[in-house]
Amino acid sequence: MKISLIATVLNAEEHVGEFLASIAAQSRRPDEIVIVDGGSTDGTVAALRAADGLTLIEDLGANISRGRNLAIASAAHEVIAVADADCAYGPDWLAALVAPLDAGADIAMGWTEPIVDSLLGACVSSLGMPLSPADADAATFMPSARSVAFRREAIDAVGGYPEWLAIGEDMWVNHRWRERSFDMRLAPDAVASWHPRASLGAIWTQYVKYARGDGQAGMYPERHALRFAAYVGLLLALTSRHALPKVLAAGGAAAYARTPVVRARSRVTTPRDRALATLAVPALLAYTDVAKMTGYALGLVDRLTGRAARG
Repeated sequence: MKISLIATVLNAEEHVGEFLASIAAQSRRPDEIVIVDGGSTDGTVAALRAADGLTLIEDLGANISRGRNLAIASAAHEVIAVADADCAYGPDWLAALVAPLDAGADIAMGWTEPIVDSLLGACVSSLGMPLSPADADAATFMPSARSVAFRREAIDAVGGYPEWLAIGEDMWVNHRWRERSFDMRLAPDAVASWHPRASLGAIWTQYVKYARGDGQAGMYPERHALRFAAYVGLLLALTSRHALPKVLAAGGAAAYARTPVVRARSRVTTPRDRALATLAVPALLAYTDVAKMTGYALGLVDRLTGRAARG
């Protein structure tokens, strides 16, 4: 089984060297590597041109979906593995990722883990993903394009990645695969290590973009509606003249933050950082929830007006 590994990049100079080194060190090497650059203005393209054994396609202005579609169209093989140039991969990542395909699956779903080197990184990386594959339900798991592989007919069946959608394109494809009952199997040992955003501004931008993509694509409407309703309820409780609504709101907020707090505390080592994580995670949850509500509202406007966000 021959494998084409694809990736898209844009201004990834900080991590692209680490990415290329980790791919070169794979125990099961891809039979080809195709990378599409969307118009980097830093040293990314120079690093890619200097690397051996890869095909570089430059397409100024290409978003992630277009970049992936171009890479897939250029790829020679029927099995496509998707990676992210902002990630690093252990030496057995690709071998573990394609193992379900070797066994007959249509899609292999790898795992992702954060590279935690700060308290902020520990906190923000704890807001979403479970701590380990043991906590994931393979029947409903939605893989990240940081670590996924599929047969060409699977991506062709859903029309490729949606080029009208600037972000969240991997979740859109996942939903289409689930709707068509493709054989999607978890590859828990295929771990992509990713770098959490390093500043509150970057975190805000990331969550606004993700939620805006949800709004544009009509994804997760119930989840977003529940979030809006919960915060309206919280506001009403806090402004109530009675104590009971405030007590109930505090209990609900503590329950909501409990799992992310436990995850964050497990990712730091000192008592001081564990105490700070206990305080920081609820605040960060509220911060990212406001970013999601902002992004989703913008996405709904985009959808109603027929526009798609860029970048």
